[in-house]
Amino acid sequence: MIVVNKAAIAEDFFKLSTGIAGEVMQKLVNYGYRLAIVGDFSHYESKALQAYIYENNRGVHLYFVANEKEALNKLGDGKWTQNN
Repeated sequence: MIVVNKAAIAEDFFKLSTGIAGEVMQKLVNYGYRLAIVGDFSHYESKALQAYIYENNRGVHLYFVANEKEALNKLGDGKWTQNN
């Protein structure tokens, strides 16, 4: 499991036409990793990207979340609490 701040990711990742997000997703699936990207994604206007974020957040490999606590909850199947 990996948690990454959105600021550490190149903006081209969020332009689906580059194919970077798809390549990363494929590697995550192939190698059994789970990734949560932490940040504010509300300023992206691309409907395709919004759909991509929505669908990935429903899956099990890649999540786009607002904060680290949410990332840990997603990656830990909701087992993270304030006491951890």
